[in-house]
Amino acid sequence: MNSDYKAGSISLWDAVAMGTGVMIGAGILALTGQIAELAGPTFPLVFIVGAIVTAFSAYTYIRMSNAYPSAGGIGMILQKAYGPTAVAAAAALLMALSMVINESLVARTFANYLLRGLGIAPDGLLVPAIGVALIIAAYVVNISGNRSVGWISQLLAVLKVGGITLFGISALWAGGFTFGTTGDGTASQGLSGFVGATALAILAFKGFTTITNSGAEIVDPHRNIGRAIIISLAVCVVVYLLVAFAVGSSLPLGKIVEAKDYALAEAAAPSLGETGFYLTVALALIATASGVIASIFAVSRMLAMLTEMKLIPHSHFGMSGGVRDHTLIYTVVIASLLTILFDVSRIASMGAFFYLVMDMVIHWGVYRNLRAELSAHGWIMLTAIGLDAIVLAVFASLKWQSDPMIVVVAFAIMACVLIFEHWFLQRTKTEPHQHDHNGH
Repeated sequence: MNSDYKAGSISLWDAVAMGTGVMIGAGILALTGQIAELAGPTFPLVFIVGAIVTAFSAYTYIRMSNAYPSAGGIGMILQKAYGPTAVAAAAALLMALSMVINESLVARTFANYLLRGLGIAPDGLLVPAIGVALIIAAYVVNISGNRSVGWISQLLAVLKVGGITLFGISALWAGGFTFGTTGDGTASQGLSGFVGATALAILAFKGFTTITNSGAEIVDPHRNIGRAIIISLAVCVVVYLLVAFAVGSSLPLGKIVEAKDYALAEAAAPSLGETGFYLTVALALIATASGVIASIFAVSRMLAMLTEMKLIPHSHFGMSGGVRDHTLIYTVVIASLLTILFDVSRIASMGAFFYLVMDMVIHWGVYRNLRAELSAHGWIMLTAIGLDAIVLAVFASLKWQSDPMIVVVAFAIMACVLIFEHWFLQRTKTEPHQHDHNGH
């Protein structure tokens, strides 16, 4: 396994680019319309609340990652907090699944924007087909090595952050800097809708964990992991707010909700004209493509780390190469299946459920067992747990009313993951040293 990881192969700015790549790809492009649908005209403010909740959460990850930088850092945090237990393994697997779900979410968003730019209705089989093609292309980039991922992520990050920021400023300028959507009679769900929308905003910021999961490969990781996370979150807060206000000033709420899977493109047309529309589509394609590349890079390393820790099973399935090569393929296959089976809204809901549960498990484990060792502030971790719990409860309640099946599916998968990990770890205890992770 050690040959799969290269210390110092990811610079500070590579890490920032990967973090912003995942966040901006999912956050402002895939989720703006869904957040507006739940929160109503005040939806831009949801990103501020989401950033505050994420800041409390990020504290635990930064303290742990700076102290114990690791490739596959979420698995490391959970194992140190809980030991090699079913809880640690299940929570780590939920994190991996939420990251794979993010890839599916962003891949379908890429397809929606591409088809909208071509003047084709984004429905039918074309959306999953294009999404899967993007995932396969991202796989090709990833197998070319860390430096390719790093410089491509940096290039795309500069293009998309600069371009999307320019879009936001231009749209606001064209709209006369009117900060706020028109109500147009579209019903909002009040405070519960606002809090529920915060679950999706948190999902839009969770890409900072991409940096945690590449910890051992980052230059001077004890300093740069925390710095990369803080810089990435700060950049995304500014970009999200700018674009959310720009969309709100360009379109009435009903139009935002109607075009929720490609809201930026729809907002560009009235304020920036045809040229602005096509430039916005191009920016969306750059942002989503880089998001998929960065997410696949991180989740494959996390799965490899969990394999190394003997927390999940592994099989070659007759393939050549090392464990990381195989987990890369597993990631691509699962992401492709999710892209085919679920629409953007359901993918986002499942990702929010998985991430919030895993996040609470991490904070509780570190609070109980590691805060003294880290000289960390326990009240920050407890606040993070409380905020996550409130958001999760409200979001689950809203989804139970509108789409109970996705709530059942999400919590059934979580239960199955915990049961499976308990069985797997019990089996490995009773069958020690029969084979290693490569099946030898």
